[in-house]
Amino acid sequence: MKLKILVATMTSTADYVAQAIQMDCADLIEEIEVLLMDGRDISVFDEDALYLICSSTYGSGDVPDNARALYESLDAQPRFLGHVRYGVIALGDRTYLQTFCFGGKKFDERLQGLGAQRIGEVWCHDASAGTMPETEGTAWCREWLAQALQPAQTE
Repeated sequence: MKLKILVATMTSTADYVAQAIQMDCADLIEEIEVLLMDGRDISVFDEDALYLICSSTYGSGDVPDNARALYESLDAQPRFLGHVRYGVIALGDRTYLQTFCFGGKKFDERLQGLGAQRIGEVWCHDASAGTMPETEGTAWCREWLAQALQPAQTE
């Protein structure tokens, strides 16, 4: 199984989190690929992989500029993404309560609307808490991967 981490960032914080996960979680999954969202569209989900959206929030709760093309393609070129299993790391600042972590939450909403299956809850990091998103994100991802890689339960 391959993990593709799709990074939406303005100041590289989400990229740092993705790179920390790539280094720290290599013992849990065969291959981890970090991809900036720059210039990508919905076809990035064509590969058989586990996906992790790692997104900061920009402006008034927007997705970062480098993620805009991919985000808009989910609306402009919609197709069923039932084969996609994903998780979300959303970075934000709770001092902006009205739009806290909206970058990641917006991706989650669009992906669910196209039938993709989110594993676990959206993990939100609060920059105003003074904790390191790389450290906390990696710890969350290790737990998330343990859940995501469990064999499918049959009822």
